[in-house]
Amino acid sequence: MKRKRVVIAMSGGVDSSVAAAILQEQGYEVIGLTMCFNLAEKDGKKPSCCGLIGIEDARRVAQKLGIRHYVVNLNKDFSREVIHNFYQEYLSGRTPNPCVRCNQFIKFGILLNKAINLGAQFLATGHYARIVKSRQGYLLKKARDLKKDQSYFLYRLNQGQLKQIIFPLGNYNKSQVRSMASDFKLNVAEKQDSQEICFLPDGKYGDLIKAKGSQLVKPGYLVDKNGNILGRHKGIPFYTIGQRQGLGIAKGYPLYVTQINARNNQVTVGRREDACKNEFLVKDIHFLIKPFKKKVEINVKIRYNHNASLAVAYLVQGKLKVYFKQPQFAITPGQSAVFYQRDTVLGGGIIEKVLG
Repeated sequence: MKRKRVVIAMSGGVDSSVAAAILQEQGYEVIGLTMCFNLAEKDGKKPSCCGLIGIEDARRVAQKLGIRHYVVNLNKDFSREVIHNFYQEYLSGRTPNPCVRCNQFIKFGILLNKAINLGAQFLATGHYARIVKSRQGYLLKKARDLKKDQSYFLYRLNQGQLKQIIFPLGNYNKSQVRSMASDFKLNVAEKQDSQEICFLPDGKYGDLIKAKGSQLVKPGYLVDKNGNILGRHKGIPFYTIGQRQGLGIAKGYPLYVTQINARNNQVTVGRREDACKNEFLVKDIHFLIKPFKKKVEINVKIRYNHNASLAVAYLVQGKLKVYFKQPQFAITPGQSAVFYQRDTVLGGGIIEKVLG
């Protein structure tokens, strides 16, 4: 019987490397595919998932496992779909999530198509999430290891994609994965995880945006909620909702960014409670199974490290209005709001506007 072929997206990190080894052990014909974005290398202390070091580590793992390995240059696609959007959103006073767009357009868009063109039935990645087949269709669920769960970044997947995706690590925790890497004798067993955005080597997104379009990044006023001028800001892209550091204002109590107005080039600051809101609108809504037809009570995450909180959601003229039962800190336009029912991802969208 001919073995099923699976392409594994190999970043050179421990997660995708172990995922490749697990698939091979399960009897799949495994092919490794590593994306190259022509990105600058980091300082060596924090590994990049798409730099030359990552590519070389992936090649060594593939050689150790005895599987075919290819590198595909997706620099133009990545720049068009992810980096350009990143710049435009920050210049507009919003805070985007590039990992969501990378998953949507690059990994489970272009890379999935390349896997199919290689004759594979599946694309696998090292994401910590699970896919479960049910009567309703394919369900996207949280990983068993809730500390590593990455289902938040995957909410834009559709049924056709879920049918062709495998997440081998969904039922494991990180310590088990590292232990398996040692058991498989992979050279990346002790490799540090990549944390920051891959195209920001030092995490200083404001400086990068200013360097790319300095004429668009202009200083302006820091104001309070009544419009009183408190100081000067360096430029809209240097700030995000909930930010406390780098404001340069001494007020006798902590100040947080509560609102960003790109049109007026103003950043509003206030007390922490001023940054806590209940209600917001969501645009670009995507559902994995079926859309909400009436008012529903769901759990909503407004950023990756946010604990999903109980909210009521309902459709209003093609957008979703979400009302949290308890005020939440730093609801941020541009970020993704992801809807959950227990451990199942129902869908999500982009936070467009905070109300009230």
